[in-house]
Amino acid sequence: MSGCAARRYLAAALSRCRVRALPLREAPSRGLRALCAGGPGGWQLPARRHLSSRNRAEGKVLETVGVFEAPKPQGKYETGQLFLHSVFGYRGIVLFPWQARLYDRDVASPVPEKSESAAGHGSKEVKGKTHTYYQVLIDARDCPHISQRSQTEAVTFLANHDDSRALYAIPGLDYVSHEDILPYSSTDQVPIQHELFERFLMYDQTKVPPFVARDTLCAWQEKNHPWLELSDVHRETTENIRVTVIPFYMGMREAQNSHVYWWRYCIRLENLDNEVVQLRERHWRIFSLSGTLETVRGRGVVGREPVLSKEQPAFQYSSHVSLQASSGHMWGTFRFERPDGSHFDVRIPPFSLESNKDEKTPPSGLHW
Repeated sequence: MSGCAARRYLAAALSRCRVRALPLREAPSRGLRALCAGGPGGWQLPARRHLSSRNRAEGKVLETVGVFEAPKPQGKYETGQLFLHSVFGYRGIVLFPWQARLYDRDVASPVPEKSESAAGHGSKEVKGKTHTYYQVLIDARDCPHISQRSQTEAVTFLANHDDSRALYAIPGLDYVSHEDILPYSSTDQVPIQHELFERFLMYDQTKVPPFVARDTLCAWQEKNHPWLELSDVHRETTENIRVTVIPFYMGMREAQNSHVYWWRYCIRLENLDNEVVQLRERHWRIFSLSGTLETVRGRGVVGREPVLSKEQPAFQYSSHVSLQASSGHMWGTFRFERPDGSHFDVRIPPFSLESNKDEKTPPSGLHW
């Protein structure tokens, strides 16, 4: 499919995405195919190599975005690589890579004596494998099209004042797995609309890709590395519902003569079957190194009860947790409902909440 024209439906008046305080996603690609955005339904697969506008929504037009490139099964994408997200369909650009440890409980493999492993509550021990993720910018024009399937991405930080629960966010940032990248090229010198695009990147026609990092991007990455770093990814599938969890340490605050440690965690739910299911409940167990065990139950997640269907198989959201200890564990279940009214529980893979004791003070703002 290398060289296949990538086209996209653009609304007549796309508004800029709203800032939200919660972020993230990830999932497997289905291979390189010609894609076009069809509004809330996401990216549709055309019947032929070239895109057709016969089913386009009223008031929308086709506009050339760029040309698809062959995905890289191995290696990594460089800073400045343009891409379409294979699951959520948004346009983005790579800022820099992260090397994470992926603990996939769906892969049965013996654990060698000297391997990194993660053992969970009621779950088998698994070996962590190195996997590449990317810090990316999201095109603000695409935010309205993915809002029903994923929160508008924003990386959250602790605010730099006395309120230990206050957060601030950098909107339009995401973490994307290597296999989620559908690379493309464009002749547009500003192909992504994001307020940080020209602050972080500049056009250089002699380079491939033709967008290179400015000094501000390198300085920002170095300064904020402890709060941006993605280290562990946990994945498990129950009854064709795959749950992926990525925890991030946010820092420590002092409150009422005690230390409060904060983490954010990003969760993707993906339906690998054709049966329509709906998320109804969540059940969390949170264990702290101080010896406390907390149980949290509730309806849905982040105020929603998402439906996972063949047309919209994935949903992603982020939340936060705090402990009065420097480490802990979380695990639990999601309860789903089938069309016939029956229910089933899906396991949330157990994951560790670890702090970086060498970095106790989060950034006081955007460091350039």
